Amino acid sequence: MNNFKELLERAGQKRGCIISVAQAADKTVLDAVKQGTEAGLISAILVGSRAAIKKKAEETGLKPGSYTITEPEPNESPAVTAVRLIKEGKADILMKGLIPTGELLKEVLRRENGLNMGKTLSHVAVFKHPGYDRFIFVTDAGLNIAPDLSQKKDIVQNAIDLAVSLGVKEPVAAAVCAVEVVNPAMPATIDAASLAKMSERGVIKGGRVEGPLALDNAVSVEAAQHKGIKSPLAGRADILLAPDIEAGNILYKSLIFFTSAEAAGLIVGARVPVVLTSRSDSAASKLYSIALGVLSVKEN
Repeated sequence: MNNFKELLERAGQKRGCIISVAQAADKTVLDAVKQGTEAGLISAILVGSRAAIKKKAEETGLKPGSYTITEPEPNESPAVTAVRLIKEGKADILMKGLIPTGELLKEVLRRENGLNMGKTLSHVAVFKHPGYDRFIFVTDAGLNIAPDLSQKKDIVQNAIDLAVSLGVKEPVAAAVCAVEVVNPAMPATIDAASLAKMSERGVIKGGRVEGPLALDNAVSVEAAQHKGIKSPLAGRADILLAPDIEAGNILYKSLIFFTSAEAAGLIVGARVPVVLTSRSDSAASKLYSIALGVLSVKEN
């Protein structure tokens, strides 16, 4: 599987997934849910005010039989209700509606809800650029601001796990920096080299990590050879691990706005996938993100 058409086909074969949407009375969010239900990927539980959701659903054209509405209990927030549905086994995927990301993730991380697996949560974006014959994964562009080495280990492991779930065999992760040599004045290069050594010794599993690598020699074998980098992994990255959220976010948005790359994204590292869509995301991107969530649901 190396394109979104195949991803949608694979997700369409996995029937019965239910998505729990926290504070669903938002046209943009319901548009994404509509596409997912029409494609046969999901059915939905929409959490929030019944009247407000019904109004927005009608405006969106969401078919009544494809969703149910759950109103929060008195003094219970939509985030609490949406996560409780996951905890009770009534839904498989969590989706952020019209609430702050932090409010939803607070409930995901609450120990008693059972969604926190003790790992760092991270955002993984999946891109398909017409110039490449494979998916490119970018992490973390939207959640961890300045991850330390331990967090980066979890972040790259999350991305490797997601890539493997999409059929990538032993994915290569590049710890991307401004340069491809260790420089004590640039802490990200030290982290990158440490991650590469962790991978070599089996601390990071399921894939391989190389670094530090500059972006060009992470994705171009020719560039790596031109710079004299002697590594069988250089230029072959499936996963680009950014040193911090600023670099990751700039890379993410550059791929979206300056190229014709298609994209999807998830928050991973919890017991269930968490779908977050932005108002600026394309309709296709929202659908791909839901499909990515469907394929990430662990089998019981």
